[in-house]
Amino acid sequence: MEIFGKRIAVGPIHFTAERAEVRADVRAIPGGFVLTGTVRGRPGRLEIFRSPAPSRFLMNNWQSWGPTQAMSPGERLDGLEERMANYSRFVFSPVPDEAARTLLSDYFIGGPESVVGFLSSRIAHPYFSFEDGAMVGYLEYFEGEFSEAIPLEPLVLLIEAPLERLLEAYADRVAAENGVRPFGPNPIGWSSWYQYFTGITGADIEKNLRLAEAGYSFDVFQIDDGFEADIGDWLRMKPDFGDLSTLAARIRGAGMKAGIWTAPFSASGSSELFGRHPDWFVRDGDRPAVCYRNWNREIFALDTTHPEALSWLRDTFRSLQRLGFEYFKIDFLFAAAMPGRRFRAVTPIQAYREGLAAIREAVGADFILGCGAPLLPSIGGVDGMRVGEDTAPFWDSKKSGVQGPNARIAIKNPILRWFMHRRWWLNDPDCLLLRDRDIDLAPNERALYARASGILDAMLIDSDDLELISPEGKALWKEAVSLQGGRVRLDGVLEDDGYVISSAGGPTGPIRLAANLSDSTRRLGGIDVPPRSGVFLDE
Repeated sequence: MEIFGKRIAVGPIHFTAERAEVRADVRAIPGGFVLTGTVRGRPGRLEIFRSPAPSRFLMNNWQSWGPTQAMSPGERLDGLEERMANYSRFVFSPVPDEAARTLLSDYFIGGPESVVGFLSSRIAHPYFSFEDGAMVGYLEYFEGEFSEAIPLEPLVLLIEAPLERLLEAYADRVAAENGVRPFGPNPIGWSSWYQYFTGITGADIEKNLRLAEAGYSFDVFQIDDGFEADIGDWLRMKPDFGDLSTLAARIRGAGMKAGIWTAPFSASGSSELFGRHPDWFVRDGDRPAVCYRNWNREIFALDTTHPEALSWLRDTFRSLQRLGFEYFKIDFLFAAAMPGRRFRAVTPIQAYREGLAAIREAVGADFILGCGAPLLPSIGGVDGMRVGEDTAPFWDSKKSGVQGPNARIAIKNPILRWFMHRRWWLNDPDCLLLRDRDIDLAPNERALYARASGILDAMLIDSDDLELISPEGKALWKEAVSLQGGRVRLDGVLEDDGYVISSAGGPTGPIRLAANLSDSTRRLGGIDVPPRSGVFLDE
């Protein structure tokens, strides 16, 4: 193993490269090593770590939609190039040239008995690539130039323990490095998205609120995408939607927190915001640069270093708060970390963190749920995090004939990112879909998703027309809620779609779930588990 191109050894390091000066120190810690230090100048893409690549490893994508999964050198993520081309060059990596060339693992990588990972991402973007049989760790500083020394993002190497326990130890060190405070109870609630999508109306909200009052103990009731006149125009409603303040008052009057969705760092080229202030957006040369495409429109990224844009951002969230909202789902956050020209010369990671800090300043202690977000840079800025792709009303995209997210991938990420929960934020595994009409999820698939979400002690949000939930669906909701509250452990990280999730100390006492996400019977925890099923194991 090498640090800065030399065999790893405890002690100080000082060298001057072509454009940067590095001063660092390697210290021994129980079960491994930690690297800290500073860099000055224009470091660009700085190689930090190099070792032979493990034959099997857990990779991680930089943002919350992206996958965490077991892989081997030479493998490629299914459809990565197509999705980067069709959706955004930046959705799966802020260094898309590297992502197109080789498999990347952002922030950390886990082998059978080792984890190597960066503890923060405040200025640089940390990632690992696979090059000619080697695993290489980099800090990407983009075009950043630093006349004064700035801290390196610390690197830790943990060895000689099962991977699952090393990931938990790594997450603890990340939390300590970033000053994370303890978290409160998991939100339990309802969201409009997976039933109504952008067709939501105020009447739909009113209807489901009445049903929720009559039969569910939700503490959050959230209006998702579809209320706004255009992407970026968050305070202008689409025609006939209704009045946001009235709806928020109704939700609060029912004893629930009123929640609202926005994509705060995004604006459509057709929006009033973009039309009035094109200079508020990240540029390519002198023109605003398209960040991604969605909603059948070109979407541009807010320049969070522009003082007027930052003021607008604070004012928008203060206005939403004054309307009565106190739970904020903020989505497509990767946009603020898009590489490009900005009002001030900072790295994309610094720009993202400035935007996130402005939202926190505006809403104070209210709940912020991140989504589509760079992971390490978000720690301390959000209370909850969607830790996987969107779910869907079917289990497998290939079988459904629909390209894109599916329920299998949506629940796999929260399982494999269990170690982030209550260390970095509260994990959101995305919504449960409990209706048995207008859906292509079998009862065993719905039960697997709900039971895994519950035993993982994750946030639980339903997204159905509550009128369509049968007594069996309502019983499954209550079962998922009853499984929350324990200390979670996972076994089988480097297996493929078969895991044993354990919970201890919760209201149900010690309990284990064998989760088989595959299409064939798997031997898990000493029993044969049917395909796409979650089965409880006897203690």
